[in-house]
Amino acid sequence: MSPAPDERDRIRAAMERILGGTPELSNGALTIVALALEAGVPRNALTQRHTDLKNEFYDKVRARGGTPDSERRLRKQIRRLKELRAADAEELAQLKADVEALVGALHQATMENLHLRQQLADRHAVIRALPTQAPLGR
Repeated sequence: MSPAPDERDRIRAAMERILGGTPELSNGALTIVALALEAGVPRNALTQRHTDLKNEFYDKVRARGGTPDSERRLRKQIRRLKELRAADAEELAQLKADVEALVGALHQATMENLHLRQQLADRHAVIRALPTQAPLGR
């Protein structure tokens, strides 16, 4: 499907309306989605056929001191992911410390178990070494 002959003109007009604060067909957000809706073109017209107009739109948004909504969302997501990564690193450090403590406790329990088994074996050996007594009364 080939683009409409006036597609670029409609995109430029939509760009001016959005940047001028007078959107007619969209919510006026500083996004490619709103620009495409405002221009009455599919979004991929901006992301595939008219990337120069998409870049021009974002450049104008930045020049006005604004940040495109998509960039704000990405920055917010990056911030959240960094916080999650820090929390994960903290949890991982705690888990490593817990593993070391559990390994130490397991080693101690194993050694105590071994010691108790040895004591039990020694007692059995002592009992077996005792002379057997004759039954009483005979």
